Amino acid sequence: MDLTHRPRRLRQDRVRDLVSETSLEPTDLIAPVFVDATTDERVPIESMPGHERVPVDDAVARVEEVLETGVEAVMLFGIPESKDPEGTRAWADDGVIQEALRQITSETDAYVITDVCLCEYTDHGHCGPLEEELRGDALADGPACEPTLTVDNDATLGALEKIAVSHARAGADMVAPSGMMDGMVGAIRSALDGAGFEGVPIMSYAAKYESAFYGPFRDAADGAPSFGNRRHYQMDPANAREALREVRLDAEQGADVMMVKPALPYLDIVSAIRREFDHPVAAYNVSGEYAMLHAAAEKGWLDLEAVALESLLSIKRAGADLILTYFAEDVARQL
Repeated sequence: MDLTHRPRRLRQDRVRDLVSETSLEPTDLIAPVFVDATTDERVPIESMPGHERVPVDDAVARVEEVLETGVEAVMLFGIPESKDPEGTRAWADDGVIQEALRQITSETDAYVITDVCLCEYTDHGHCGPLEEELRGDALADGPACEPTLTVDNDATLGALEKIAVSHARAGADMVAPSGMMDGMVGAIRSALDGAGFEGVPIMSYAAKYESAFYGPFRDAADGAPSFGNRRHYQMDPANAREALREVRLDAEQGADVMMVKPALPYLDIVSAIRREFDHPVAAYNVSGEYAMLHAAAEKGWLDLEAVALESLLSIKRAGADLILTYFAEDVARQL
């Protein structure tokens, strides 16, 4: 037996880290923060152990907790004081995110990214104002077309423009549209530039799949749809080539960073985008991925710290430059 080649030589303790191919640092991570305009105290999120909704006046303290771990960036999600069919509180000057932004950016050194979407602000829970569309076989010998509700793509673009500009005015360092509306990046880029915010980058949720892994987030952000689902605008989990098309369109429209969501079930998509594009790639390690590891750890079936770190390493190894994750603080402490 020829044992000239012994890869185990480089797995010994003192050399193992020297030849490690993938590194993970706290500065690679983005921590989600939920700010709730309807509460005066922190509210634990039962489906996401260790996370809370915090009132606006506690947003600075919450972000400072993140910074203490070495994580430098946060993503803000808002729960407004009221909702309506158009989601108008999303761009209100005194809205929950706008108020939190002014406090956080004036009192901390955090890099603050904001979620630009409407699902938390509409009373129906969808990502934009609704319109009727006809579905069914329109042939004479077929069933009559039946009206159904879907998100009005082009009307939503105008709302996203207003949200992004309002966030930039309040101090956002970066905006992150997540609604998967056609043309959203171009509309937001034009609106930001027109308002004098040419320096505010866009991190687009460029490949966002219609996923069953979002359940706990909808509990956290009070953004579950009141009817139907989001199949009309989020991507089919079966599709990979379509993700490259979506990312290419966003790149052409001026996106600065490309996001894949979720992360773990779509590592092939992260890897393909890393190969095809020279933009920074982000991945969202979503609430369901977080919750299932916690649930298994509570049963004693997994070591939570170990699987959390291994999960994030796999996302980084696949090609993500940035990882938005609910494990950010815990893993940063380990690192």
